[in-house]
Amino acid sequence: METKIKNYLGIAIIGTLVMGTYGILSFVRSYATVSETSSFSTSAEGKAVAIPDIAQFSFSVVTQGEINLQDTQSENTNKANAAISFVKSRGVDAKDITTQGYNVEPRYQYFDCSGRQSSVCPPYEIVGYTITQAVLVKVRDFGKIGALLSGVVQNGANTVSQLSFTVEDPAELENQAREKAITKARNKAKSIAKAGGFRLGKLLAINEGSYYPMPMFSQAEAKGGGAPTPTIEPGSYDITINVSLTYEIK
Repeated sequence: METKIKNYLGIAIIGTLVMGTYGILSFVRSYATVSETSSFSTSAEGKAVAIPDIAQFSFSVVTQGEINLQDTQSENTNKANAAISFVKSRGVDAKDITTQGYNVEPRYQYFDCSGRQSSVCPPYEIVGYTITQAVLVKVRDFGKIGALLSGVVQNGANTVSQLSFTVEDPAELENQAREKAITKARNKAKSIAKAGGFRLGKLLAINEGSYYPMPMFSQAEAKGGGAPTPTIEPGSYDITINVSLTYEIK
């Protein structure tokens, strides 16, 4: 009799364990299904119009000289210093003038030995040097840009390039664009939830990206002389923030 009772108890315990295991597996399977479908994401973009308050351009002094490097350096330095002095005389602060580069490159004379019967060909030799000094100028008063572009040429520069406009501190505009993007994404999420027949839960994640198109003029070789002062229009551009919101589904 005791043996039968023990057998019945063993069967009952095994059955309980089997049912418990099945219940755990069902819970895990159900939880996995819910986890996969318990959230969704929506995205939107916001824009703020940026009116540039900073202009930048580069000018270079390129000097080609003979074999006497010191003479070429002196000529290049005198012209570059004259152009920089002119920029300062127009009210540009020294902190807004940056030397971007100073390059000294030799120029070589090569010999064509294709018609020579002898296998010996004279080696190439240095016949002069080219010196390039590049300067970046930041302009805060847009009314001076045209005069500066013309003036640096008249004072020694022979290349002007990379004129661009930007906002010195875009943080406030970024905040405006971000608020617009989040508002749009939130409203979009509410609309989707209403159409889908579910309620929004807590906000799980926010992802952000930004885009800054930069107005810029292509490089142009400047010509000296009494050229007219160019009219420069800074225009405007959009600061765009893209936001993705991930919500829990209730």
